[in-house]
Amino acid sequence: MSVKSFSTVTVATVLIFFLKIHLSLQAPLNGSKWSYIGPDGEKAWPNKYPFCAGVFQSPIDFHEDILQYDSNLVPLEFIGYDVPSTDQFTLINNGHSVKMYLSPAMSIRNLPFEYTASQLHLHWGNRNKSEGSEHTVSGKHFAAELHIVHYNSEKYPDVTAAMDKADGLAVLAVLLEIGPFNPSYEKIFRHFQNVRYKDQKVLVPGFNIQELLPDRLDEYYRYEGSLTTPPCYPSVLWTVFRHPVKISQEQLLALETAMYCTESDDPEPLEMVDNFRNVQEFHERLVFISFHEGFVVSVGIACILGVLIILAVAFWLLKKKSSKKGGEDNRGVIYKPGTQKEEEDISKM
Repeated sequence: MSVKSFSTVTVATVLIFFLKIHLSLQAPLNGSKWSYIGPDGEKAWPNKYPFCAGVFQSPIDFHEDILQYDSNLVPLEFIGYDVPSTDQFTLINNGHSVKMYLSPAMSIRNLPFEYTASQLHLHWGNRNKSEGSEHTVSGKHFAAELHIVHYNSEKYPDVTAAMDKADGLAVLAVLLEIGPFNPSYEKIFRHFQNVRYKDQKVLVPGFNIQELLPDRLDEYYRYEGSLTTPPCYPSVLWTVFRHPVKISQEQLLALETAMYCTESDDPEPLEMVDNFRNVQEFHERLVFISFHEGFVVSVGIACILGVLIILAVAFWLLKKKSSKKGGEDNRGVIYKPGTQKEEEDISKM
């Protein structure tokens, strides 16, 4: 073999090698199998999806040691979120969650870029353990969690192009807990019976998606993280609202029991439960918060109250000591009759 032929073969071999690596990394996007439990469960994700074992992974636990107040965090601006009922969303069971595609006229601002809405979906537990949120607060799980996914429409044409870029996505997260019946969430939940099995779809009349968010939109956690499902790209700017939204026990039960991960003709249907990823390591990152309340104010108030109590006790002890000293001085005084003084005054008259 000539040197020229050898060089050509070598170059071709190297190109094929790198092409295989590239295709192996991209293959998961074309529908590789994964699940939350079993042989294709969370522990096996990194085998097919290398980013799942990487850095900047989500979800995380919000605890005092990693929180830092940022005065630059302002409430988000919601554009086009009030969708008329004449428009329709598509709700689908994708085998991992229930997902609703959103209007491209919806977007959010007051972030580094403007982000256009793509879809929303939910994560939940099971009927015996309603602790299905992905993010936790000081180790506490909530009943479920809603994610509203947006992509950077200033730089990328669609969510597919944006999802593997460092500045590609912005996700809003709402923590859900048990409380009174929620009519806004029912606008989605009432359709679960029509998407019981994988790949089933139903149309949902438009409504104001902002109704799904908490009343206090100015208080939230903000950090850089990842998709919580494969391929786990570290491309998400997370906004997790501090205040949970309440749904009823009956609504939560409907979420936990209505759907299956399998298709309608599967002889062994698999319930769609516990579809949340475990909390990930938070390697030397900070979570920025938009609020002073909580642990910051609690510590401040505690310090102020502590100082006031100490001053009050010190004042009381000082007063008691002074009172005691005054009593002792009075007991040491000898009072004499004024007879001699009076006799001297009389003699001078």
